[in-house]
Amino acid sequence: MVTNSTMEKPHPSIVKYIGHLLSYVFHPIFIPTYFFLYLMQVLPFEFVGITEWQLKMRLFSVAWLTAFFPAFAVFLLWRLKFSDSIFLRTQKERIIPYVITMFFYWWMYYLSRNFTDQPIALKFFYLGIFVASAIGMTVNNFMKVSLHAMGIAGMTTAIALVSIFYPVNNALWLPLAILIAALVISARMVVSDHSNKELVVGAAIGVGTQLAAYLWVI
Repeated sequence: MVTNSTMEKPHPSIVKYIGHLLSYVFHPIFIPTYFFLYLMQVLPFEFVGITEWQLKMRLFSVAWLTAFFPAFAVFLLWRLKFSDSIFLRTQKERIIPYVITMFFYWWMYYLSRNFTDQPIALKFFYLGIFVASAIGMTVNNFMKVSLHAMGIAGMTTAIALVSIFYPVNNALWLPLAILIAALVISARMVVSDHSNKELVVGAAIGVGTQLAAYLWVI
């Protein structure tokens, strides 16, 4: 007779280590920076008119506004005892970080509308992640939707949409993005307490909002 203890074998430590590593490296706050780096590689002609130094400063500003400030805000919330940890394990702890990231994503979208020397892909991407955050905060009232799934699925969709809008060769980047998305979502199945439903809903929000933003902007 097979017992529950025999059937429910723990994941090997190496699998959990890789899962945590993927979760940290592809944390949602880094997604805008990664997407900007991707555009720098595949659409250099869209940045013509600005110097290399200015381009690096724009990359820095993306990382500063969409990664550092949200992370610092979460740190302050933890130190001020508004949350039990920086990992935001409960739905209640995620409300204020949602609002903070929504503000910065809206600000990036607003700025992108006024820049004529950068890819239009940034406009629909920023709009998409802003709307995704708004929907995610709403859905957060009912379930702890996966932010990792939302972010990585959104970026993968945006990369696919770049292939549609621009005459570029995405033969390397799109399969790589799909592979990373599959690995990150699989990692969250292993190392997080998210249900499959929360992961699927997060991915659906990420995909749907990028598609909607693309149709709106283009």
